[in-house]
Amino acid sequence: MQTDWPHQASRSEDPSVLYGGTARKDGDTELDFAALDRYARLGWVAVPGFFSAAEVADIVRFTEETRALPEVPGAHMVYRETSLLDPNARVIQRIENFCAHHPGFDTLIRGGRLQRCVEQLLNGPAVLFKEKINFKMPGGAGFEAHQDQQAGWSTYAPLFVTAMVSVDPTSIANGCLEIATGPRLTGLVGREWVPLTAEEVAAFALVPVPTQPGDVLFFDSYVPHASKPNLTDDQRRILYLTYNRASEGDQRARYYADKRASFPPDIERRPGVEYRFRV
Repeated sequence: MQTDWPHQASRSEDPSVLYGGTARKDGDTELDFAALDRYARLGWVAVPGFFSAAEVADIVRFTEETRALPEVPGAHMVYRETSLLDPNARVIQRIENFCAHHPGFDTLIRGGRLQRCVEQLLNGPAVLFKEKINFKMPGGAGFEAHQDQQAGWSTYAPLFVTAMVSVDPTSIANGCLEIATGPRLTGLVGREWVPLTAEEVAAFALVPVPTQPGDVLFFDSYVPHASKPNLTDDQRRILYLTYNRASEGDQRARYYADKRASFPPDIERRPGVEYRFRV
């Protein structure tokens, strides 16, 4: 498998500066030495073509099936947002906590090749912490620069690794992930529960990382990242699958119980109550 991204080479004079991971599909080792070294230095690594065309077709189908599931209290968690292109329209923003409601996704996410790569990066067994589909429909908002650990995650574990799986092509125009390229961080640079300030962001460079369906980007919970809105005519779906070391305990049920209480999905919200997403 090639170590650069030829389908995106025009976005960078030297693609290897941004992209440099390969995944081996034979034997026990899933990520090669170059990928592991890059992750150790930066806290993230992008792996183009991680999933085959057939696997991507399954992921697309799983995503569409999950979106079509009936919304009922206590099940998967569906959130919507006001479109930036039409203030009278509410568009789907994301779905979380869906593994228990879709066997295909559950098999893909827990115990498969993706998790084994995360276990390489965590240097030991891992468990799923949370899973979400970010839809970023036309008119979908971006998100401000932040570290995932800022969102109160230290309550559950000191470190997480997220696998970002591209379902659709992502680009600068439709709000691809933008990620810090500086040396790896091992602590918070901002306060909990608030995005990074302009002064904090000025300490590093955020670079866009366009992807194609089946590409995967692994990053830890201290890597600053952001994205811009999608003002194109096409949706931009991404999976964000987050794991922690098994030695820190299986925190998934606790996390989602806490989230339902503080920021419930649309179907569970009480009239007249304002719910605010912080980071």
